[in-house]
Amino acid sequence: MESGMVQELSGMTELKRILHVDDDEDIREIANMALEMVGEFEVLQCACGQDAIEQAEAFAPDLFLLDYMMPDMDGEMTLNELRKLPGLSDVPVVFMTARVQKDMADNLRRNGALDVITKPFDPMELAGHLREIWQAGSVSVS
Repeated sequence: MESGMVQELSGMTELKRILHVDDDEDIREIANMALEMVGEFEVLQCACGQDAIEQAEAFAPDLFLLDYMMPDMDGEMTLNELRKLPGLSDVPVVFMTARVQKDMADNLRRNGALDVITKPFDPMELAGHLREIWQAGSVSVS
């Protein structure tokens, strides 16, 4: 993990704004209800990496929640491009995937992801799970 990421995580504030990127409209709808209605987060949802790149800087998220497998630009490619935007280089990321493999998840964590969530997820638990990941990330690396 880069030293900038360690400093950013140790100084985390409350999680409020989440940029969620997923190409599946049904997943976006379920996640939106889970995050906004249950979790009371402010959420910006995008259907693809390019949309996220175009809107992320103005939204200024606290957390990226990225689908790992998307057409054209996958979650890692999307993250790499988001990291190039002003003010977003240290935003923590959580990936979501339907095809989680231990090696892949471990590699994502080694490269700075706070965690990897398996789809399908429990909509009633998603917001709480993200808060737990956020708090663990702020404690475990400080």
